[in-house]
Amino acid sequence: MTDALVLEATDLVKEFPIKGGIFGRQRGIVQAVSGVSLSVAKGQTIGLVGESGCGKSTTGRLLVRLLSPTSGRVLFNGHDLTAVEGSQLQDLRRKIQFVFQDPYASLNPRLTVNSTVREPLQLHGLHRGVEKERVRELMRLVGLNPEHVNRYPHEFSGGQRQRIGIARALAAEPELIILDEPVSALDVSIQAGVINLLEELQDRLGLAYVFIAHDLGVVRHICDEVAVMYLGKIVEQGPANEVYDSARHPYTKALLSAVPVPEPRLQRQRKRIILEGDVPSPVNPPSGCRFRTRCWKAQDICGEQEPVLVDFGNNHRVACHFPEPVTALT
Repeated sequence: MTDALVLEATDLVKEFPIKGGIFGRQRGIVQAVSGVSLSVAKGQTIGLVGESGCGKSTTGRLLVRLLSPTSGRVLFNGHDLTAVEGSQLQDLRRKIQFVFQDPYASLNPRLTVNSTVREPLQLHGLHRGVEKERVRELMRLVGLNPEHVNRYPHEFSGGQRQRIGIARALAAEPELIILDEPVSALDVSIQAGVINLLEELQDRLGLAYVFIAHDLGVVRHICDEVAVMYLGKIVEQGPANEVYDSARHPYTKALLSAVPVPEPRLQRQRKRIILEGDVPSPVNPPSGCRFRTRCWKAQDICGEQEPVLVDFGNNHRVACHFPEPVTALT
């Protein structure tokens, strides 16, 4: 892995207006993403983790300019994605591809695998005259039989369909892939195969990944860095081993307590942290710390002052007025 940054996002904010009434006037704002900053280097994987509705997928779409940010910027290889349009944006976006959660919904059921994987080649003018051979090469690269290129998506299993989605992303020859819950719709045994494939492709092609997931257990072995999101904000971020072994934010602790441990004795000894209540509405988030309404450590200051990310060493940053002591979760 090198230190060359492929992507650097700074203070990303995304607000969606709520309109209603006969005149369509704005009646409120959904604060989907509130000041998210992250970076990823060539050959590196950063995991973006949190409960449903915390802003992970919106952040992923901001990184590839599928959505335009309300404020903040995204640098890709030094180019500001938020300041370009048209053909320049298309040229930059080719190097950033997206793999979606549902491998069946993201594939056109009326197109063969050949047509699906070939489409990016034709769109970007890649491998002209040898597209057929390139499609077969991509099928082999993701562990699928190249003789099956004329089949349709419904003729493949869920794991195979996700491999087709990965092949389609690779067809554009990207440097960065945003993986939005790429294994959450798959059986556990199939998940391992897809994650192993992603690791092999990263080693072989030097790809950078942003891996979005709601389960900290899924991303543990593939991520170099982990960013934990809650209600549009990053509450803990740092090297994967630091976050997993010495989590300091109560929310991260709660998420980790739900991850099974393969050793039965340790699993019986662990204390599960059950979060009370639901995630507050992003239309009207709590004042101060957004997690305080569900936090067992909350005090008056938590409602009065928003905590900022503080570096506790080794680039392990936590936004909490009362961070947990540095002890491994057992």
